Amino acid sequence: MPFHFDLVYVASGLAVGLLVGLTGVGGGSLMTPLLTVLFGVPATTAVGTDLAFAAITKGAGTVVHRLRNTVNWRVVALMASGSLPASITTIFVLHSLDIHAAGKGSPMDLFIRWSISICVMLTVCALLFKPRILKWIETNPKAQLKDSTRKVTTVVAFAIIGTLVTVSSIGAGAIGAMVLVMLYPTMKSAEIAGTDIAYAVPLTAVAAFGHYGLGTLDFSLLGALLLGSIPGITVGSYLSRAVPEKFLRGVLATTLTAVAAKLVM
Repeated sequence: MPFHFDLVYVASGLAVGLLVGLTGVGGGSLMTPLLTVLFGVPATTAVGTDLAFAAITKGAGTVVHRLRNTVNWRVVALMASGSLPASITTIFVLHSLDIHAAGKGSPMDLFIRWSISICVMLTVCALLFKPRILKWIETNPKAQLKDSTRKVTTVVAFAIIGTLVTVSSIGAGAIGAMVLVMLYPTMKSAEIAGTDIAYAVPLTAVAAFGHYGLGTLDFSLLGALLLGSIPGITVGSYLSRAVPEKFLRGVLATTLTAVAAKLVM
């Protein structure tokens, strides 16, 4: 990969890291569409590389949340028991479909693009409707699931998310957090964030390893993105209190919607 392209990817990692730090939205919702739409990276390579990117960055985040004691490991185990088998099964299916041989414009490439687009739009819904959902849950405590039903629902819900993440690299962040809020409304915001990040580490690591076996992981691209994203996340986190959350979510939702439309055009 030429050096000047490396600099562009470093800058992209910086921009995405900044937005993640400002909004808390998962990097996959931003990084994968950016690589696919703006830089023309094959959808399969963008997904595989972003999964490795997420495993590393979320691993660092988990360490911080572990030190702050904001991870509910019991819920993490339930989430993982659904998402990990689903991810492994999806990898086997992708392998049987010979995904690494799918060129741009092929049926598999189009399928991955549509999957990314759908997951991006689900992220947009989570961004826009989260306040209303939280308010509804608070005013309807009787609608909350019982413990036994909640456990089964958690496993099933995150099995679906595990499949989505493996195919598109999107869903472990905003969508996963939204599901947690709905299923565990008594959990504090910091615990929701820590639990969601912690469960995403084994999921994205397993999915990334599977994509490595499929030949859809670009290590040069991964290194450039990490080089830019780490300082970006740090700066964004410090600036997050200075920028109105409602404004950021509106801009982000509009941008993601435009990207989702571009992906399938």
